Formats: sequence, C-alpha cells, structure tokens
Amino acid sequence: MKCPFCGHLESKVINSRPSQNDEAIRRRRECLKCEKRFTTYEQIENIPTLVVKKGHEREPFDRGKILRGLQIACRKRNVPFSELERIVNHVEKQVQNSIEKEIESGAIGEMVLKRLRDVDQVAYVRFASVYRDFADVGEFSEEVQQLLRQNRNT
Repeated sequence: MKCPFCGHLESKVINSRPSQNDEAIRRRRECLKCEKRFTTYEQIENIPTLVVKKGHEREPFDRGKILRGLQIACRKRNVPFSELERIVNHVEKQVQNSIEKEIESGAIGEMVLKRLRDVDQVAYVRFASVYRDFADVGEFSEEVQQLLRQNRNT
C-alpha cells in the first residue's frame, strides 16, 4: 500500500475491523519508512451481471426495474412494500450468486413469478401477463386456469 505522506510502498497493518456498513474492511496502517499512520478501506469488487433482453441487447442488472414492475402488478392490492423488497432481495441474491455473468431476462422473470405466486395471485397474473407478453385472452385464461389447478392440488 502506497503511503499518502511519503509515497513509500510498504506499510504494516495496525488494526482491521469491518466498516460501519459492513461492506468493507477498515484497516489502520503505518508506513514502514516515515511511520505515519493512515486508513484504507478494502472491499470486494462486484462484477456487474448483464441481463440479456428478448431482443438480445444487454444491460446491467437493475433491481429497481424489478421493484417497479412488482409495484405496478401489486397496485391496489394489499401487499406490503417490505414483501416486494423481500422478493427483489431474493432475486438479486440469486443473480449475484450465479456463476454466469449474463442472465436471460426470462430467467429473472421466472424467479419473480415463483415468489410472487405465494404472495398475491392477482399480482402474479398481472405480472405474468406483462412478463410473458400474452398474445390473446386465451393465453391469459390458460395462466389463470393453471393457477386454479395448482390451488386445488395444494
């Protein structure tokens, strides 16, 4: 680590502890040449995951897009915001823990639908209708029928 005072490249760590937000390690260091102390922060570099859209364009993963979609699907439904955040957090964690650094938007949509089905079925159908881009009322009806069959089997 380069000393900010004299530019020497060697220092020793005096103290290490997590930062206040637990997203970095705070290290107190001492220069081996001038003996002045300074603080550094070390954090893991996150490589952004790219989402491959239906038209094959790529864009960085954006949890805000998922949250906005859920808010629209849950409009006028009695679904707490904390539940929507829980769904988004779960999906984001799955995406970040994936070995692949590119993920199809369809896979993300399926992750959302899987969680939303147990939270609110009307919101589930609303989200599915946009995400799956139903071409006609028949596809919409089939999704509702499938949901009803699953409810009977549960």
